[in-house]
Amino acid sequence: MIELTRVAAFCGLSMLAVTGVAQAEEWQLAKDEEGIRVYLSAVEGSKYKAYRGVTTIKSDMATLRALQDDVQGSCLWIHACSGQMLLKHEGTQSWVYTRFEMPWPVTARDSILQVVTVENADGSLTRTMDGKPQYLPEDKDYVRVTSLQGYWSFVPKSAGEIEVTYQAHTEPGGSVPSWLANSFVVDAPFNTLSGLRDKAERR
Repeated sequence: MIELTRVAAFCGLSMLAVTGVAQAEEWQLAKDEEGIRVYLSAVEGSKYKAYRGVTTIKSDMATLRALQDDVQGSCLWIHACSGQMLLKHEGTQSWVYTRFEMPWPVTARDSILQVVTVENADGSLTRTMDGKPQYLPEDKDYVRVTSLQGYWSFVPKSAGEIEVTYQAHTEPGGSVPSWLANSFVVDAPFNTLSGLRDKAERR
């Protein structure tokens, strides 16, 4: 088994890459609670919606990076995550394997992401993620996520506050009931951002 190590990355089941934002232009507010806003958008050619979660966290960039770099620990606050491991790290790029729990009778999923971290001149940080389903052979106990793209954005605001955006889209592979797909695109960004905020603000 590949050793779990730190990685400048964070995984989620559903993500939309910065380069793919044009696919999802008509954003509709789906949830606004506890300082977290979740927006949904239809994506051309897909029956699954993209989501965007936005919140402000009272923390600093170093703390948020440390929480995301802790691959094993971050799985505790990523929605539906049951396990993560670093496959490879090379410069600003990482390849990460993640497993996700699904409610019965839906088969559990797994995914492989290539993550690229960019530190911007204004002090903000962007992490883009692109699914690489062929990177490893499929596990018979999991359905491989067939397409996964997304990004995280961390933008410093006032002193001690970071605006965090988590935007995503996926093709989960196999069969997923509409009720689960509809709830997941709201629960995933909301619960993940809530979990990250709780961890960061307790430090």
